[in-house]
Amino acid sequence: MDFLADYGLFLLETATVVVAALFVIGLIMRARLRSRGTAEHDGRLVIGELNRVYEAMGDALRRQTLPKPMRKLLTRQRKRERRARSGAAAQPGAPPRRRVFVLSFSGDMRASAVDSLRLEITAILAQATPGDEVVLRLESSGGMVHGYGLAASQLDRVKQAGLRLVVAIDKVAASGGYMMAAVADEIVAAPFAIVGSIGVVAAVPNFRRLLERHAIDVEHLTAGEYKRTLSMVGENTERGRAKFKEQLDETHGLFKSFLAAHRPKLDLDRVATGEHWYGTQALELGLVDSLGTSDDLLLRASAEADLYSVAWQRRMSVGDRLGQSVAAMLRGAVRGGEEALWQSGREQ
Repeated sequence: MDFLADYGLFLLETATVVVAALFVIGLIMRARLRSRGTAEHDGRLVIGELNRVYEAMGDALRRQTLPKPMRKLLTRQRKRERRARSGAAAQPGAPPRRRVFVLSFSGDMRASAVDSLRLEITAILAQATPGDEVVLRLESSGGMVHGYGLAASQLDRVKQAGLRLVVAIDKVAASGGYMMAAVADEIVAAPFAIVGSIGVVAAVPNFRRLLERHAIDVEHLTAGEYKRTLSMVGENTERGRAKFKEQLDETHGLFKSFLAAHRPKLDLDRVATGEHWYGTQALELGLVDSLGTSDDLLLRASAEADLYSVAWQRRMSVGDRLGQSVAAMLRGAVRGGEEALWQSGREQ
């Protein structure tokens, strides 16, 4: 009985939190709708000098392992090296050091990070010079076709501008994520990174029988034979299913054509099956060009190039901050309830 009482209390608390969250979300949506017109460019570009970051981390470790007199020598040596680099760059006719711009893309189902990616690439291309390079640290398991298609098109702008593009995959670049990676001049993957999943999938739940059981009718009207091939609430037909499958096959065909254009040496009959592979296997199949982590890639590049991280930092509105707070509150409530139930269950 105590367990049931605790369970009922948990459900009541959760319901209260959900109702409060829905009220706040309603306020958030109203605020976001009012500010939608200016939201896209409401932020700032954040630039980081990665060479100095790597140098500072290495020096911090050296200082702890060197005798005290040597620490001062290290500090003076670094100052001389910086002055020498600045002086060499200021000399007339001196060849400029190669620049590498480092971007990061963490993908979700909607590829929503493309909004920042397009601004970051625009900023780079506005002042890029021949010999510059872009490195993208990519992590995505794919999602909606049009979102990832746009993300891949943004990366193609880098190639069209004549800059070298390298994509580094530390964890996963699958489906739409691999579509983005395929644009690159070089793909570097960690040995256990997940790569591939060149396919298309769709799932459509149907609630028709549930609605009929409760005597609920749904009027489903369309103009155009294939305006809606499959329905969530109406009766689906074999003709509609066949058309839906045809559309999936067409999308898969476009995906394969895209890969054929950007990585012509791929055996598409072998790799475009929807399967995924680990980095070592992907290298054998030609899906990637080399094995390694983005950390090693950038650390090596820092020896002979100037590295800059580039990130568009969107200014968060009151609605966005409220949304994050509500999400954190809901996660905390659910976790707390689960822990309470688990503890009560153990005590029975």
